[in-house]
Amino acid sequence: MLLALGALVVAGCGTDGLATGATDTGRGKQLFTEKCGGCHTLREAGTQGSTIQNPSSGPNLDEAFASSRMEGFDETTIRETVRHQIDYATPPMPRNLVDGSDADAVAAYVALVAGDPKASVGGGTGGGGGGGGGAKAIFATNCGSCHTFSDAGTSGTVGPNLDETKPGFKEAFTQIKNGGGGMPPFGGRLTDEQIRALARYVSGGSARR
Repeated sequence: MLLALGALVVAGCGTDGLATGATDTGRGKQLFTEKCGGCHTLREAGTQGSTIQNPSSGPNLDEAFASSRMEGFDETTIRETVRHQIDYATPPMPRNLVDGSDADAVAAYVALVAGDPKASVGGGTGGGGGGGGGAKAIFATNCGSCHTFSDAGTSGTVGPNLDETKPGFKEAFTQIKNGGGGMPPFGGRLTDEQIRALARYVSGGSARR
């Protein structure tokens, strides 16, 4: 991400069609947690993607843009860079996660909060490591960018489609806690209570609502 920021500035290129007026950063936060949070760490969104545990994850956006802010890059430049990354995604980042006004909203949100420890935006699940607000919110924050699950409104394609695989509680709990098969372990990132809630949720138990 930092390399892309430098390249964008040096090349003097922007992003065609990037909205310059007010955008809904609350909507951007919601979309970010659902579509991007499983791969990217961003404090304000409460997401904890990890390149150490999952090599396919993306960079920690707070770390990437904190140094950019210190070097004097303004919010508009960061916003254009994020939108450029969305529009011209390269593997392992999937293409077409969001587009149009949704992409503008995500770019505006990330540009506003990434690398700023004081930034705060309403909406979404935000503000905490587990992405509180119940199993559905925790799923959207931590799992939705990789898994399709209609109840949570997610459409990730990196991991199995949970509407099709329909895991049982015990299988889901073990997989979430220990990881495996390309999935990072969430033991240590989420509490056992949160993992149990997620397992009940994806297996169709009482946590689904």
